Amino acid sequence: MSLDLTAHIRPGDHILWGQVTGEPPSLVEALVEQRAALGGVTVFLGTGLARVLRSEHADHIAMRGLGGLGTFRALASAGVLEILPIHGGQVHRMIAEGRIRCDVALLLLPPADAAGTHSLGPCLDYMDAAIARARTVIAEISPEVPDTGGHARIPAARLDAVLHSTRPPHLLPRAEPNAVERAIGAHIAALIPDGATLQTGLGALPEAVLAALASHRDLGLHSGILGDGAMALMLAGVITNARKPLDAGVSVTTTLVGSAALHRFAHRNPAVALKPSSYTHNEVVLARFPALFAINAAAEVDLTGQVNAERIGRNIIGGVGGQADFARAAARSPGGASMIALPATASDGSSRIVARLSGPVTTPRADVDVIVTEHGVADLRGASERERARRILAIAAPAARESLKENLR
Repeated sequence: MSLDLTAHIRPGDHILWGQVTGEPPSLVEALVEQRAALGGVTVFLGTGLARVLRSEHADHIAMRGLGGLGTFRALASAGVLEILPIHGGQVHRMIAEGRIRCDVALLLLPPADAAGTHSLGPCLDYMDAAIARARTVIAEISPEVPDTGGHARIPAARLDAVLHSTRPPHLLPRAEPNAVERAIGAHIAALIPDGATLQTGLGALPEAVLAALASHRDLGLHSGILGDGAMALMLAGVITNARKPLDAGVSVTTTLVGSAALHRFAHRNPAVALKPSSYTHNEVVLARFPALFAINAAAEVDLTGQVNAERIGRNIIGGVGGQADFARAAARSPGGASMIALPATASDGSSRIVARLSGPVTTPRADVDVIVTEHGVADLRGASERERARRILAIAAPAARESLKENLR
């Protein structure tokens, strides 16, 4: 059963929906199907897991977003996605201030509770700000959506239209790390003490890091993402959040991304709290955590420690995201560290340690403490520019070191 969106969406409207698992699948499909009748709209995109939106849909849908994140990389590569180069932690405020416009919010929600209120499901992020700004709120309600806590619930009366379905949130199968990723994970795990608080991202490399932490104790989680690897550590009693000075005993995130088992685990689980990105990425909140370890990925790193996680030449492969929000906080955390992890060699055989970045600086060198490849660890803390270059060179692919040495002279 579909919904006639023309009764609720006006020509020229700006539409927002949740990132990744927060995308309401039936509503987005209806938007694409009815796009010509809607008279031209603009959508704002974060990170995608679905492949419903395609470049040909730009005939009636203008697309703006945070970059080539997830499945939206294809839209960015096709040139139909207008990119806003902003930190993940800024998006909530920009929506609240109207700098990122929201006329219509599309939601994916679980059924209401006895009090007639809905959880915001597996992805909160900036959607509370979108709901507050929106003229019209449309929800897809499914019993397959987890009912999560930690945030303000939305009254059923705030919903202007509802589409009932039985569809689950989009799932992301757990990535299986390869030998290189496992080696990187082992290097990182050796640097993290018991009781540390972690922030990680998505993919096989973060999964390798989390798997390597299986013998640690009393770890905490305060992150933009909570996936299957973190769930496994919670179930094993490794992530307990017992030593966190804030949100003790609770894993805090703004988005669940993973399997159906993860959604079942988080359903009405008081040990998991979803909070808005204005909280999870907030520098004042993050400053309260000692031993905060931000573990992020990169497309390439130069010999000064600058990080590019957005594009290689004209090829858009990511976005600014929340990397710099967490990196800066972790670099200032007593006993913590801002860590960048990447394989030394790209899939085409080229070095990912480079003399000069081929794209923008996502995270500046002053906010990077440690760089890790399968070849080891480059600890940059207290190092001069020349010392940094030597340490980074030592963890580059052996075949690339001679050519990179030319840049030390």
